[in-house]
Amino acid sequence: MKKITLLAIIVSTLSLTGYAGGLLTNANQSAQYVRMLSRNASTQIDAVYFNPAGLIKLNDGWHFALHNQSIFQTKTVESYFPLLNDGKYEGKVEAPVFPSAFAVYKKENWAFSLGFGPNGGGGSADFDRGLPSFEIPISKVVPGLAGLSALGYNVTGYNADLSFEGSSVFWGIQAGATYKVSDMVSVYGGVRYLPSTNAYTGSIKDISLQVGGQTQNAKTFLTGASATVKTLANGATAAASSLQPLVVGGAGSYTLAQVQGQGYISAAQKAQLEAGLQGLGLSPAQIAAITVEQAQGVFTSGAFSLNTTSASLAETATMLDNKEVDTKQTGAGWTPILGANFSPAENLNITVKYEFETKLTLTNETKVDDLGLFPNNEKSQSDLPAILTFGAGYKPLAWLETQLSYNLYFDKGVDWGKNIRDLAVWKNVDPTKIRQREIDHNYWELALGLQFNLSDRFALSVGGLRSAAGIAESYQSDFSYSNPSYTGALGFQWKINDQLTFDAGLMNSFYEDKEVSYTDPDVGNYKDKLGKTTTGVAFGLSYSIFK
Repeated sequence: MKKITLLAIIVSTLSLTGYAGGLLTNANQSAQYVRMLSRNASTQIDAVYFNPAGLIKLNDGWHFALHNQSIFQTKTVESYFPLLNDGKYEGKVEAPVFPSAFAVYKKENWAFSLGFGPNGGGGSADFDRGLPSFEIPISKVVPGLAGLSALGYNVTGYNADLSFEGSSVFWGIQAGATYKVSDMVSVYGGVRYLPSTNAYTGSIKDISLQVGGQTQNAKTFLTGASATVKTLANGATAAASSLQPLVVGGAGSYTLAQVQGQGYISAAQKAQLEAGLQGLGLSPAQIAAITVEQAQGVFTSGAFSLNTTSASLAETATMLDNKEVDTKQTGAGWTPILGANFSPAENLNITVKYEFETKLTLTNETKVDDLGLFPNNEKSQSDLPAILTFGAGYKPLAWLETQLSYNLYFDKGVDWGKNIRDLAVWKNVDPTKIRQREIDHNYWELALGLQFNLSDRFALSVGGLRSAAGIAESYQSDFSYSNPSYTGALGFQWKINDQLTFDAGLMNSFYEDKEVSYTDPDVGNYKDKLGKTTTGVAFGLSYSIFK
């Protein structure tokens, strides 16, 4: 019997932190963004994040803002792996409190700013029945036990209680200074500090097998089967030993019928030996022709095979016992930021900003790790890519403002680690088949936002955004995947008075489903279909104290 293994993978930064360009990372830092999706040329308080060089456009004085978003995402994975009971999985990502805050002090040619908000991750993902990477190794137990049918054990199916929950937030605390070089040009320099935390809890519980039409606890059944096979192995060993005197005595070339005929063994002994050989797979014709020495060899090799199977069953029984993981990863990194704002005309604003790559090392703080995936105090990298942004803002009419934004994430320069599905399938079979997660071209976003000023106090806005993920197929897994998307947004701005402004917005992202191909050593090629949807709602208040 082939050795059965179970590898349950509960690792990776999931999609919460695995891809910088997603809607739960980096871009959506204000209610103004959520209502129009394009803010790279902002000269309002949220420019602290989007266009810090443009803060010089604010009036002299103090400016403050507090925003919150509620983000809800549904992740769907449909796996066509043929051995699964049900290949449909759904995970919920919820971030009901997703705050950001800004503060600016503007004085003549200088503006000093502070910003706070989540720059990576955000919320938690809950898969109440796990993921295919959990379940595929368990599903392969059933065909792996086909050899037990010879012992009267007909294993036809499985059940398991699988769950996974992960949360991740990379907070960004940004500080910097803006300087007015001329009436047309201003520049910015700053730095962002990112204290970061990933938390993972997962369990594999109550694994059962369908044996002869009955549900049995997997560990209990396999432990019993191991004992039964061990008894058979001991019997084969004893049979081989019982033939040794005949071999030593010169009867090794005789058949069983011949040694019985000459009185070396009784009819009962012959029948017992024949039954043992039949149990090891020999036909009646083979048994009739086999010599004593050959029979001893069959019993010896059979005992070895049975002992190996018994040990494998015992190992699998242990692996199919309840498993839990409870760990937290913490660390911090720094991101230098440079920006510039150009105003060649009164109603035209052009911007550029560059965020350097963030080197981020996370350290495991592990409470429970039955799977050995998160050794306590072990370190891992979770770097964030460099980002280059461009923006253009134009006000052709008093009642119309437009913004065009482009974001480029340099994902090709980041080590994304190994493909999680490959790890689950190939780690103990052929590690050379484990693919490195690759990026074909850098991720980009293009957004257009329109604001309609209905009065001096009230404005409506709409926006659209196209994102294109440059991932290779090797990047994708049920744990972390990125799909191209279209996002729409709408909202409003209400200037309650000259000092106080209220913003509200709603956005929804429509992702293109992606089919991904995998190869399994036992079933060959198969596919997964990966999809998700995201909805976000945001509110924000801005307050100014003018000098």
